[in-house]
Amino acid sequence: MKTLYIVRHAKSSWSYKGIADIDRPLKKRGIKDAHLMSKILTKEIEKPDTFITSSANRALHTAVIFCENFGFPHANLQIKRQLYSFSDGYLVKTVNALDDGFNSAIIFSHDHGINTFVNEFGDKPLAHVTTCGVIGIQFQEKHWKNIRRGKTILVEFPKNHK
Repeated sequence: MKTLYIVRHAKSSWSYKGIADIDRPLKKRGIKDAHLMSKILTKEIEKPDTFITSSANRALHTAVIFCENFGFPHANLQIKRQLYSFSDGYLVKTVNALDDGFNSAIIFSHDHGINTFVNEFGDKPLAHVTTCGVIGIQFQEKHWKNIRRGKTILVEFPKNHK
């Protein structure tokens, strides 16, 4: 059995002019939400075996906050440039490539790919995963490369805790 947690990066800022999209930082609200959600999750789930993030500043910062609150070593955080894609294809490839020694993983990524993924692989339809939303899906398969539709075991959004 495998368990995957997918986190949409926290709220980012659009107020900086002239910087590339990949470099956009978190807003203060995003930082607060990342701390809120990660602290809530530390009480609801066991620490995932591996943490993987998009290379985008906003996703990376969200992942670092989660690492801090879960006590996961920053040096073990995997950064994947391909997760910056807004397609679920790279998310699926990343999940399928996970080491089978990991029974659980948490991945930090972006809007469109996450929405498509959780609706294709989870059993609860979701219209939209908000910033810093966390979705947990449990799979019966023994190998990440074989995952099919699983059971959605967690749906958490910051607005439900404010």
